Amino acid sequence: MKVLVSGKIDGIVLKSENPINFLGTVDKKTGIISDKNHDLYQKSMKDTVLVFPSGVGSSVGAYTIYSIKSNETAPLAMICKKADLTVATGCALANIPMITISDEEFNSIKNGMMISLDTESNQIHYQ
Repeated sequence: MKVLVSGKIDGIVLKSENPINFLGTVDKKTGIISDKNHDLYQKSMKDTVLVFPSGVGSSVGAYTIYSIKSNETAPLAMICKKADLTVATGCALANIPMITISDEEFNSIKNGMMISLDTESNQIHYQ
């Protein structure tokens, strides 16, 4: 586990097998995925632990992450396999905890699992 933005949260996993383009895919007011071709189509990321491979797309996506936090529709934390500048910057701006994990850890996380994340003690627990 590599910590990009620290924090401590408990939450339910919302997992995608696909990268997320925050600028083109996420409704800033609702936090709902609006891309019909995405595996999280019509799902809300509000108050979830969002698990996805990486972000894609424009650097303006960082402001989308900040906007969903301002609109109180953001995830509690984000967990990725690969850190990209857009998501890392957005999480830093919005103070959303963010970590990267190995492929093996990513594959072991399932939708609906409960996760406890504490970056101060470098611990993540799955239930």
